[in-house]
Amino acid sequence: MADIAYRTPDSPVTRRQTEWGAIWSGVFAAAAIWSVFGLLGASIFRVSAGGAASPWGMGIWSIVLTMIAMYVGGRVTGHLTGLQSRRDAVSCGMAMFGLSAVLAAVLIVLAGAGTSGAAVSGPYLAGVIDGAGWFGFAALFLGWLCAIGGATSAFQPVARETAQPVRDIRSAA
Repeated sequence: MADIAYRTPDSPVTRRQTEWGAIWSGVFAAAAIWSVFGLLGASIFRVSAGGAASPWGMGIWSIVLTMIAMYVGGRVTGHLTGLQSRRDAVSCGMAMFGLSAVLAAVLIVLAGAGTSGAAVSGPYLAGVIDGAGWFGFAALFLGWLCAIGGATSAFQPVARETAQPVRDIRSAA
């Protein structure tokens, strides 16, 4: 005997809750990749014993590294969220990128406060912001796109079951 599905009139539409645990997992995955491979790039592109780094090498490295870290973070977020639509994937990827950017800004401010004693006027913070320039903009913009792309690439459409006969139900009264 075939299973019969019943439909009730005026059934409420449920809205999914934002999965903040999955978004934070993506942020931490991106931060781990950024920190490990950022230090690798800093050691590779160091050109002198005085500690001056190659601006072109580090700039290109930061763009590529940000793209990879944001893609992986977006993919982790999208995979753990259990997305139902591509729109959900885009919003989760954007939230993951936003939290990552805010976390990076907070860490830069704290590092500036730790090296000079003053958070806003420290020479380290001014050097980081001044040195970012177009490389920083390109890294953030392309990282934003990669975070969204990573989250949407983890989206798997749910396989729909075969249609079953549906019967309308009237209220008992």
